[in-house]
Amino acid sequence: MGMARGHDGEQDRALGELTRYRRDLHRIPELDDELPQTLAYVAGVLEGLPCEVLAPCEGALCAYFDLGRERTVALRADMDALPVAERTGAPYASGCPGRMHACGHDGHMAMALAAATWLGRVLAGEDPQARAADLPRNVLIVFQPAEETTGGAARVCASGVFGSVRAERVFGFHLWPDLPLGAVASRAGALLARSSEVTACFRGRSSHIARWREGRDALAASARLVPSAEALCARLAREAGEPCLLRFGRLEAGTVRNAIAGEARAEGSLRVFSDAMFDRAREGVRRVAEATARAEGCAVELSFSEGYPPVTNDEALFGRVAAALPELGRIEEPLLIAEDFSFYQRELPGVFLLLGTGTGIPLHSDRFDFDERALLCGLDCYRRLVLMD
Repeated sequence: MGMARGHDGEQDRALGELTRYRRDLHRIPELDDELPQTLAYVAGVLEGLPCEVLAPCEGALCAYFDLGRERTVALRADMDALPVAERTGAPYASGCPGRMHACGHDGHMAMALAAATWLGRVLAGEDPQARAADLPRNVLIVFQPAEETTGGAARVCASGVFGSVRAERVFGFHLWPDLPLGAVASRAGALLARSSEVTACFRGRSSHIARWREGRDALAASARLVPSAEALCARLAREAGEPCLLRFGRLEAGTVRNAIAGEARAEGSLRVFSDAMFDRAREGVRRVAEATARAEGCAVELSFSEGYPPVTNDEALFGRVAAALPELGRIEEPLLIAEDFSFYQRELPGVFLLLGTGTGIPLHSDRFDFDERALLCGLDCYRRLVLMD
């Protein structure tokens, strides 16, 4: 486990804060942009701290600690939960049926709030290890909505808040069950994938199967598409030497077993790590979809959502982070999940870090839970990143 620095009394106080914030927030999970209880809780913690509370866009709050410096460092926490019915049995379990913080966003908020209260103590001269003069930048702490749905980070960027406070770098964390408790890891360059939802709608002609020649089999066209498009993306990955994954998770067609399906719909997800590969995959899948439709005499409409860009850690900034966090582990290969932190990295240099929970219980599981001591290690990293030149 990565060990947080500091006196035992300071660590005990920080762990108490982190645990209280996390468990309070865990009890009130909210979805997408509809976060009234969560926003009220965050605002209540920030009240009385020496920061300006900003509302840059719907569903978002920022705490701006203006120290009179020329530049600002930003920290990010996401606030939305998932439509998952909790089954942890924890005494602090969700009090909202059918909703749960199953992705660790309660932990992300707890670390950001604890970073804010720590900054308050530093500015008040109450921290034994840091002084206000040690802080080289102003600090902006971003609490954003809709990471799990529509990419709230993009709306925060569009608000202009980073330019208004002269932000020059941004950091964020994601809890990660596959790393040991308190371990911190990342990699320079591509870390997480660009995601795009792929939808293929086939239109044919229904007929009784006994007169199948009169039909145009939309089900067969969609069934041809799935392995052909997946194989195409695997080939593109081999040729380019970079990942390109397409898998379909839902296929719907027809009404009864003894009639040719007149309509079919295939839904999948494409994951890549560069815009160039995305363009190649999109064009290739379009050709495959049109060919499978022609083979069955059908028409097809193919769509790709814009999705989230890839999370790509700025290489120069990553080198400085690695020096400030000597315990930082390395992720050998980019990961195929997506995260809207990527929008911040298109606005300014940023580094995204993974923080181990050591549980192995996967994200989005109805049994996801973790030991809050992991958050103590994340908070310690935030402190060092804020103090970093």
